[in-house]
Amino acid sequence: MLHHLPSQWQLLRHDHWLLSCLTWVPVCIGALLWWIFSQGVLHNLPVGVVDLSQSQLSRQLTRYLDASSTLAVTHQYQTVAQAKDDLITSQIYAYVIIPPQFDKKVYRGEQPKVTSFYTSQYILVGRLINSAILQAQGTLNAQIEGLKTLAHGNQTPLSAMGRAVPVQTQMTPLFNKNNNYTQFLVSAAVPAVWQIFIVVLTIMILTANYREYGLHHWLEDRPLRRLTATLTPYAIIFLLQGIIFLVCFYRFMQWPMHGSLSVIFFAQAITVIACIIMGCFFYFLTLDPARAMSFAGAFTAPSFAFMGVTFPASDMNSLALIWRNLLPISHYIEVQLSQVNYGLTALQSLHHLVPMIGYFIPLWLTLALIRKHQNKETVSGGEHDLV
Repeated sequence: MLHHLPSQWQLLRHDHWLLSCLTWVPVCIGALLWWIFSQGVLHNLPVGVVDLSQSQLSRQLTRYLDASSTLAVTHQYQTVAQAKDDLITSQIYAYVIIPPQFDKKVYRGEQPKVTSFYTSQYILVGRLINSAILQAQGTLNAQIEGLKTLAHGNQTPLSAMGRAVPVQTQMTPLFNKNNNYTQFLVSAAVPAVWQIFIVVLTIMILTANYREYGLHHWLEDRPLRRLTATLTPYAIIFLLQGIIFLVCFYRFMQWPMHGSLSVIFFAQAITVIACIIMGCFFYFLTLDPARAMSFAGAFTAPSFAFMGVTFPASDMNSLALIWRNLLPISHYIEVQLSQVNYGLTALQSLHHLVPMIGYFIPLWLTLALIRKHQNKETVSGGEHDLV
């Protein structure tokens, strides 16, 4: 491997874009992802209220909505049409309609209907808004029921609230107690981007070596050994990139870590090898870097969606599950989550990597493709196309 280092360094000196992609570009992309989600917890999301009652009780409901840490009542409308227009233009994320004679219907026990509309195309935002509105309405309902019970006499405020809310629910979030979306999203998005970098950069590295040396001079009659020697220094760089983002997350930023980083480092090493194998397979499929990049893009683009972090894998259809199992990062993220969140033993976590044995198949196909291209190059007189 060592005698390959000078030749690879010469390639990097002449290919500034490849050198940049191996050094500062991944760092900048990771930092950008962190900065985008750095706020961490969503709060004061703008919502509107269409108060058709203009009563003391309706204004109290509006105050409860505004008191929620998630919501901020920034607009009050006279008509539903005005609120709908602002919702469509993203001035607000939701609006609540309080019906006419709201207070009178409540006192008469007629159960008036408070209607809310929210933008569910932003899945996380929509879920938070829905939960906050239900909580505000539940608080108002409990207060009204408690006052009704007190009005009948012979009740203490505590017993009145007990009759109004006979069963209290305590919901405790696990593994992300503060609902921090930086911790939730970035810890999955960065590995997904990392996988794309590895596959794409592998294709760029192979392209540079083929352009410079040709198959016979480069790989000779020992393609696996020579390919391993060429790519091992880059594999170490890829692994260092993965270690850097883990250390930044769980040491510098001090995100919760219940397991062992060494187990995740091992999973990263296996993931790097699998990604390099896929990059080699895509490149030697055609020896055309443009087509190889297209294959790599189509293969890795759904990485974040198919991880099972933002959308549960149990609800995916068969095609999505097959695609998910083909992605190296899907197996790696299971190890990361089992260590970071659950603190499982190394054996319990690393069994998620067993399916990655299947990457020996594209490795075998890659070697067969190299032999095919070498034979073709021999027949054509040892020339290779400049790419």
